[in-house]
Amino acid sequence: MNKKKTPASKISEDFLDGLIVLMPPVITIFVVMWILNFTESTVGKYVPVKFPGIGLITIIFTIWLVGFLTGNRLAKKIISIGEWFLDKIPVVKFIYSSVKQFSKAVFESDSAFQSVVLVPYHQSLALGFLINNIPEPVQNKLGEDYVCVFVPWSLNMTSGTNLFVKKSDLIHVEMKSEDALQFMLTAGTVSKKED
Repeated sequence: MNKKKTPASKISEDFLDGLIVLMPPVITIFVVMWILNFTESTVGKYVPVKFPGIGLITIIFTIWLVGFLTGNRLAKKIISIGEWFLDKIPVVKFIYSSVKQFSKAVFESDSAFQSVVLVPYHQSLALGFLINNIPEPVQNKLGEDYVCVFVPWSLNMTSGTNLFVKKSDLIHVEMKSEDALQFMLTAGTVSKKED
């Protein structure tokens, strides 16, 4: 038998529903607007002509320019010097290398996050990505029957755990890596239905 909702509980429920709907777009818009405003105010100091959208144009152009220059030998040398310098700063080194490796894994076409699998985890199953590279000392100890699977933590893009499991325990899942990653990072609240 359903209990009749009091006006106060109905208002509270409606308020929470409103928060659930509004928070994602509001936070997204806030972050994007902050980046654009910061870029426009920074660029505005050095560009004599001001017009709306200069921040967005600057961001897009900068991303493209950096991508274009990475094919240049001199730019590669400058980047490697910068990375060498960052590699010498203890805490910065850890943050930079972690973010760099994760970015490469997610965005590169030959991404490590290509094969989606289910693996045994604490008497249940976990969704993860099959990783091709296993450190040689680990592979020597485990043998050829084991593979490495990376399982990202929900609600946190930058952490997860590596599991070494037997090949026979893998369950391959026909799922796009982007959809699997989105499902995992949103704690299963976002799931795209496959066509």
